[in-house]
Amino acid sequence: MGNKLYVGNLVFTATEQSLTENFSAFGTVQSAKIITDRDTGRSKGFGFVEMGSSDEAEAAIEALNGKEMDGRRLTVNVAKPMEPRANNNRGGGSRW
Repeated sequence: MGNKLYVGNLVFTATEQSLTENFSAFGTVQSAKIITDRDTGRSKGFGFVEMGSSDEAEAAIEALNGKEMDGRRLTVNVAKPMEPRANNNRGGGSRW
């Protein structure tokens, strides 16, 4: 099991500090990141937390998955590796 966790269904007002506080009850939080829209800066409603060990990550999943945080039920599970994105040729170039 990995140490990096996906945290979904966050309220849009959640902060990286609030993620750190909620997950630190289960061990050392190495990092907490909320994913934001690059144009508006608004939260996309999910983020990632990296715990100090896989045991701490497992404890956080067991305790927080499905639990309410600020009125919403969290989805917490092991983060999947990011898949490479397809090139959509949006960079312009020749239209021949």
